[in-house]
Amino acid sequence: MPAFALAHLHDAPINEDILTYIERIQATLDPFGGRFRVHGGEVEVKEGDWPGTVVIVEFPDVERARAWYDSPAYREILPLRTRHIPGATLILDGVPPDYDASRTAARLRARAAG
Repeated sequence: MPAFALAHLHDAPINEDILTYIERIQATLDPFGGRFRVHGGEVEVKEGDWPGTVVIVEFPDVERARAWYDSPAYREILPLRTRHIPGATLILDGVPPDYDASRTAARLRARAAG
């Protein structure tokens, strides 16, 4: 089942560290099958407030997402970003291709009914 690394990064000026991080991150993703799905770009806010930008990287599974984040190669470049751009980073399980939210609702209703 796919998994995702999601980063909500707050706006910060671009500097040499950030450019180096961006130049080097793909090489840290490749051994774990990581692929950018969203990388910056404009965010159209429909509800609430959303300062900053979003990055989403897809992995084949949650184990590889975790292994990437904890890898020596990524840990080496991570401070290049975190010293300059505040934000939050999450690792999330995805859903299978046949996911149907109505089945989740049915399970929740059954659980609530006792």
